[in-house]
Amino acid sequence: MNDKKNKTFLLKEWIIQEKEETEVLLRSIPATTVSLFVVSVICMNLLANKTLFQNYYIALDGGILISWLSFMCMDIITKYFGPKASNKIAVLASSINVLTCFIFYIASIIPSNANDYTALDEILGGTWFILLGSTIAFLISAVINNCLNWSIGKAISHKWNSKVTFAIQSYISTFFGQFFDNLIFSLIVFVGFAPIFWDGFHWTVLQCTTCALTGAFAELIMEIVFSPFGYKILMKWKEHEVGREYITYVNGGKQE
Repeated sequence: MNDKKNKTFLLKEWIIQEKEETEVLLRSIPATTVSLFVVSVICMNLLANKTLFQNYYIALDGGILISWLSFMCMDIITKYFGPKASNKIAVLASSINVLTCFIFYIASIIPSNANDYTALDEILGGTWFILLGSTIAFLISAVINNCLNWSIGKAISHKWNSKVTFAIQSYISTFFGQFFDNLIFSLIVFVGFAPIFWDGFHWTVLQCTTCALTGAFAELIMEIVFSPFGYKILMKWKEHEVGREYITYVNGGKQE
């Protein structure tokens, strides 16, 4: 009985601590970065409803057009605040995405006496298994990206200057993160659910794999193009000591 009480007490303490830490984190990360991150996650989910290209060997969905922004935001947050902070923001973005999709769905099914039903209602209504697949895939890939980014940075930071280190850890983590995001999503949606709910429409495992690889390379190119801007943002944060409250909090009251 005492063990059970101790575990309950420790769980409550952990929840209180995590809640407080998250509140400090949300006060510390610039709102623009969080906003862009959340919007990119919502857009990824909407764009995933559209297949841009498909043949026997490859298939691509519209999420590829914006997913690079999500991963760049995560790379910046991970580099500055750490992987745990970035994982928390990823969960926040996914939660807001689910809520947004729910609101869109309600709007799409509300009867209207106006003759304005269009394909937009279908887009807003979305498809439940696309939301499920995109949420699972994004959360798993976010953890992979953030932990890999942080680990690489720790391993090589003493060998190169901060700009080169940021580039290397961002490129590698983005490639693998994007690959698993695309692969998990396409396997869940286009192999698992689509054949059942979309009248037989589906992707093959080969198409899912090539989609994941092609998407990862395409998004890596976008990361290479825009990472200099990400590095400038990172340097601005350091210059102005952005997020001092959170950094001090996680270091037990001691600033780095």
